[in-house]
Amino acid sequence: MNPIQSLIKVFESRKMAALIFLGFASGLPLFLTSKALQAWMSTAGVSKGVIGLFSIVALPYSLKFLWSPLFDRFRLPFLGHRRGWMITMQVILIGAIAWLSFQDPSSLKNIGAISNTCTGSGFFKGVCDTWQTFKLLSVSPFFIVAMVVAFLSATQDVNVDAYRTDVLKPNELGAGAAIFVTGYRLALIITGAVAFILADRMPWSQVYLLLAFTMVLGIIATWLAPEPAQSPERMTLNQAVVKPFQEFFQRIGAGKTIAVLLFMVLYKFGDALLGNMATPFLLETGFSQTSIGAVQGGMGIVATIVGTLVGGSVFSKIGINKSLWVFGGLQALSNIAYWLLAIVGKNEAFMVVAINIENFCTGLGNAGFLGFMMSICNPLFSATQFALLSSMMAFSRDILVAPAGKIAESTGWTTFFLLTIAAAIPGLFLLPFFAPWNAPMPSEEERFTP
Repeated sequence: MNPIQSLIKVFESRKMAALIFLGFASGLPLFLTSKALQAWMSTAGVSKGVIGLFSIVALPYSLKFLWSPLFDRFRLPFLGHRRGWMITMQVILIGAIAWLSFQDPSSLKNIGAISNTCTGSGFFKGVCDTWQTFKLLSVSPFFIVAMVVAFLSATQDVNVDAYRTDVLKPNELGAGAAIFVTGYRLALIITGAVAFILADRMPWSQVYLLLAFTMVLGIIATWLAPEPAQSPERMTLNQAVVKPFQEFFQRIGAGKTIAVLLFMVLYKFGDALLGNMATPFLLETGFSQTSIGAVQGGMGIVATIVGTLVGGSVFSKIGINKSLWVFGGLQALSNIAYWLLAIVGKNEAFMVVAINIENFCTGLGNAGFLGFMMSICNPLFSATQFALLSSMMAFSRDILVAPAGKIAESTGWTTFFLLTIAAAIPGLFLLPFFAPWNAPMPSEEERFTP
């Protein structure tokens, strides 16, 4: 069967067709609180240190496991257990993103200068300056509204992730993950390519207002998405809060659970460090917003989609464990492309090569990572358990990378990109503890038996 026939066959499944648009709805707010926001702040004259620290706005993605039990416990009186919450969050997100479009990032321009008043030198001055910057940032209306968008987006993700885990059968995990991430990345093309190109022709505020209404696609997908064959039984709030964590720790074991949670934090840490500062780096190197949008947000996202689809196919053939090893290694090595670009400087052809290599390998890593997370979540507690795992990953992506701007300022870009490669290695060292290379893939019964 050729690729076009395979794609048509996927869309014959109402389930898979819904997942690609739900992926789009999940992906849309991400860049609107990260890369697009970084570009908006960069063009407004905000310093690299403040831009790097602004990643803390995504804190709700790291803390969503705290309120995720509410969605295993409570359900709205329409559209089933998961879809009712999904569509509610999507409607509110339209209003919140529109609200963000009326904010002004130029109010952040003076924060870096005001906050750099700490005495002393070295590490302690850096910590003091960062804390002072954060205190000023945290009361900024621009920061507060962006965090509201992130909170609503994280809450949507809790329910979309749970729905995807509930609706996919074990033999559909690889394909389902690939299809969902494809939709996710299509949203990133809109917010990372189209938005950047539009921003050279109209104010960023108008771009955000336009993008707010593309969330309608998620609403339509949620309305038409099929219900899972079996919906989790209604449980008490105590059961919803305690039981998911208890079951997870008992089934996997204390030692292996610690390794898994550390792995969630570290597996994509190097990739996250690079991603946090890629846009400021490209702008500082001299590339235009249109060029960055077309290559990083357009071709790069297409490369990620291709990598994800290839990763989903390879995942189905070689299994979870080997996929994590292979994809993780390639993901780490791909950062060398940005290191070389930092040495070469402003070179359009080399930028295209570097961005596409890094994004393709990121797509491979995404497919393996998402498939692994779904494979260890018990469908009875999918919202809470998946939220716990993805929160660990988000902690790495959004919180641990907060000092990236300050690091880049003090080390320079070439050293910074070498550090991102080193940061990717510790996650690979954890794989032997729970994903040895030759271990067989467990059956459905084995997966959920302590």
